[in-house]
Amino acid sequence: MPEFVPASRVSRIKSSASVAAAARVRELKAEGRRILDLTVGEPDFDTPDHIKAAAVEAIARGETKYTSVTGTPALQEAILQTLELRTGLHYTPAEITIGGGAKQVIFTAFMASLDAGDEVIVPAPYWVSYPDMVLANDGTPVVVPCGENSGFKLTPEALAGAITVRTKWVILNAPSNPTGAVYSRAELRALADVLAGHPHVSVLADEIYDQIYFGDGKLASLVEVAPELKDRVLAVNGVSKAYAMTGWRLGYAAGPAPLIAAINKLQSQISSCPSSVSQAAAAAALAGSQDFVRDSVETYRKRRDTAVAALNAVKGLSCTTPDGAFYTYVNCAGVIGKTTAEGQVVSNDQDFTLYLLDAASVAVIQGSAYGLGPYFRISYATSLDIIEESIAAIDKAVQALT
Repeated sequence: MPEFVPASRVSRIKSSASVAAAARVRELKAEGRRILDLTVGEPDFDTPDHIKAAAVEAIARGETKYTSVTGTPALQEAILQTLELRTGLHYTPAEITIGGGAKQVIFTAFMASLDAGDEVIVPAPYWVSYPDMVLANDGTPVVVPCGENSGFKLTPEALAGAITVRTKWVILNAPSNPTGAVYSRAELRALADVLAGHPHVSVLADEIYDQIYFGDGKLASLVEVAPELKDRVLAVNGVSKAYAMTGWRLGYAAGPAPLIAAINKLQSQISSCPSSVSQAAAAAALAGSQDFVRDSVETYRKRRDTAVAALNAVKGLSCTTPDGAFYTYVNCAGVIGKTTAEGQVVSNDQDFTLYLLDAASVAVIQGSAYGLGPYFRISYATSLDIIEESIAAIDKAVQALT
């Protein structure tokens, strides 16, 4: 058998840093070590009972066959009603796509739209998969640093400076993974005003955390603030985060019909359709009671407040208060250059996260994986007890540095 040589698209991408971190935690736990895991990007709650019951009932009715590439009528209707409720805009079935998770939808959108040389503006810090998804689909990621002084958000000036004749997409992820940052209506309007002068640029709005928002009312959506951009925005969402359904693998997006048709064409050749049972569960999640979402957001808020206060009390660390999602992006510049008890210099945020894993048995993810250091990301999608114990262990490890 000849030696396997992977295709160039495989060679030019990296494995997901967050997936790798989670795998390392599992390995250490399998070795018998107790690890305080703050890497997990999924709710620690179970899927609500009424959603699980909808899936069981669908199985009992025999709804275990292929569905349309575009999803079941029940799920389509639930998505369309959800979109209108959240954005105030009317979408048609021809303007939505349903896939095996929001991640697959984003990947397929890039596959449907990018050719060699096309550029995608990726604000940093970014979700770890964005640049590699672009590279895997022959595009060129244009990373735009968005520092703490701008709230980790893309400014109109930075957007205008990054756009070229080759720009195909700009990614807006809010609430953000890894920072929890959100855009105000005024900030979205200012970005829309820049985009008005560049009609060749589309926006991939990753809104998977939009219901995990700690402000008043609901989070503003770009298409709601700037409805004139509706035909240039692909709004991506799903049920994974808000409804604790990560393993059900069900995401969706709304956008211009020609793009949606191209995505669905690819979907027909990739996986035919999402799981019929997951579709039944997702329809129940979107159309049913939202009490679980409201209750879980309040729980996240308490965890956020505890984590932020404790982290800011650690000498050498600091963090801003996130407005959404369940992550905090912690500035660790104050420990860079210090030395461990074993004489190792902490040269960067990756060194620091490895030190925390070794010295404190706390797993976090380095900010360099998200395109902006020296920071690290923690997830507070875990219990208050774990959060408090973890940050106490981090504090002890930090104070041991010299």
